[in-house]
Amino acid sequence: MANPRILLADDDVELAQLLRDFLTRDGFDVMLAHDADSALAAVRTGTFDALVLDVMMPGRSGLDALRELRRESPLPVLMLTALGEDVDRILGLELGADDYLPKPCNPRELAARLRAVLRRAHGEGSEVLTDLRNGPILLRAASRSVSVSGESVALTGTEFDLLVLLLRETGRVVSKERISQSVLGRPLGPFDRSIDVHVSNLRRKLGDAPDGASPITTIHRSGYLLRQLGNGE
Repeated sequence: MANPRILLADDDVELAQLLRDFLTRDGFDVMLAHDADSALAAVRTGTFDALVLDVMMPGRSGLDALRELRRESPLPVLMLTALGEDVDRILGLELGADDYLPKPCNPRELAARLRAVLRRAHGEGSEVLTDLRNGPILLRAASRSVSVSGESVALTGTEFDLLVLLLRETGRVVSKERISQSVLGRPLGPFDRSIDVHVSNLRRKLGDAPDGASPITTIHRSGYLLRQLGNGE
């Protein structure tokens, strides 16, 4: 199997080269970009399995690049954010990033996060998936596609795996801890809002049920529950 092709966009040239060297030794094929426009141009002309995107770059920010990318491509994206910049982290997830990692980052952690993102994108390492339906929501396993009332819904790999878990547990509460382990592949951190943001994105994309409420209910201090939707919904 060919090495995963990664585009790493970071204006810190020395750090980018160090991360490239480590990831290359760890089995990745890495190309570098040092600004948002170069990163977008590379994505449009090349074939990559994932993008590592720094938030703070000269000119257009990584968040601007992500916003534009998500209008064109579901390419898995892992954001690099400054330590403590929770606003950038949350905004990145809201714009469709699959995960984030604070800088300065441990190269081993970056490699592990990248492999988890790639597994989600390709549906690897999980239970055998079959078609799942709940009222108007239909998830097709073979094509890893989702439709609501017959209309196609574009999901990131993370959102897709989140929906798989909620559909399998329809009518039952799924804890944030379980979602984090099952979907993100890591324990839930004490101040980690990633799950909340991914659920919010999924809610927006699924839309409301005919009763005007979201199909996904928040259970205070417990987790989330996907309601059982009738055939008429």
